[in-house]
Amino acid sequence: MASWREASVDEPAAHALLTEYFRSRAAGFPPSQGKYRTVFPATEHFTAPNGVFLVVVDDGVDVGCGGIRTIDLADGTRTLELKHLWLQPHTRGRGMGRALLAELERRARDLGAERLVLDTNDSLEAAGGLYRSSGFESIPPYNDNKNATTWYAKTL
Repeated sequence: MASWREASVDEPAAHALLTEYFRSRAAGFPPSQGKYRTVFPATEHFTAPNGVFLVVVDDGVDVGCGGIRTIDLADGTRTLELKHLWLQPHTRGRGMGRALLAELERRARDLGAERLVLDTNDSLEAAGGLYRSSGFESIPPYNDNKNATTWYAKTL
């Protein structure tokens, strides 16, 4: 079974996974929605107490990543945002995504979050299914992410 380790988003292994993630998103982005916009995460957003970034390790090999970061919303609820949850294609279907999501939820609670939010694109059908089956509910947009078509939240 896979495990994870905390990483800085700018360490070589994490940066390589993020680069691979962004390339895959750009390649699969629906042309009708324009060009995919790549924004590498800032280290300070994914470092405690603001958040955390995890690298998924399977049989000694880094195969995925995901993180959470604190965001400010008008209602004052302690909210963390899930970002860059991704696994290399050959690892999918083995429960790693669900396990990583559960671990990030646990860490969000440890950081005092009352709610976890995320944005995604409808073209990522499996991701949407994972979020919905994990208790996330569709909400109105909380940001202006041009890559997103759907926004979700889960009360922790």
